[in-house]
Amino acid sequence: MADSPGAIEVNRATVAAIIPAYCEEKHVGDVVERTLKQVDHVLVVDDGSSDATTSKAGSAGAHVVTHERNAGKGESIKTGLRYWLERGLRHVIILDSDGQHLPEEIARFIAAANGGAALLIGTRMNDVRQMPLVRRMVNRYMSRRISRVCEQDVPDTQCGFRMFSADVIPDLLDGPARFDYETEVLFIVSRKGGKIESVPISTVYGDEVSSIHPIRDSIRFLRLMRRYEKL
Repeated sequence: MADSPGAIEVNRATVAAIIPAYCEEKHVGDVVERTLKQVDHVLVVDDGSSDATTSKAGSAGAHVVTHERNAGKGESIKTGLRYWLERGLRHVIILDSDGQHLPEEIARFIAAANGGAALLIGTRMNDVRQMPLVRRMVNRYMSRRISRVCEQDVPDTQCGFRMFSADVIPDLLDGPARFDYETEVLFIVSRKGGKIESVPISTVYGDEVSSIHPIRDSIRFLRLMRRYEKL
């Protein structure tokens, strides 16, 4: 996979957003409305929510695809990637539905995308004052370890605010269904020769509730690391 800069200017019309959502009726409408001020195309993937996530997202102006049952964030991202790949969008940006990622910062990704990176990933590590100490330590440890496997520096590997070039998306449609998918994506892009670059973003913590299961998802992560470290 080679970088492909310069062919088409990246702008709001060539970028589509994916917002994975699970029981986020409180926040998703606001996130959609703010995202639509940045890009022309917004998709919410409702991952089997039992609340009004789908209706709130649709009322705010998003396209909505709904999973019949909860399948995991990784599966939601893959659903969104397939959706926009089929519609010919050149770049796809992913942000969370709980307000942890500021849609207003999508402009930073669009500006950086014109440099031709295969994957842009947000980094909160330039200003960690708002990040809880334990999360900061864990993030730095995991990011160092993952960066070694990727053979390129990724300072905030746990950040879900990301933009993909359409050229890499066909390679990202398999893999885990849960949160470990986001880590495997970094390995896949790197092993295919794609350049990963970081975009500084804000650190935002509100009333969001993490869906990560500390034990189960940690085991998944360790298994994934062992598999790629052996390759």
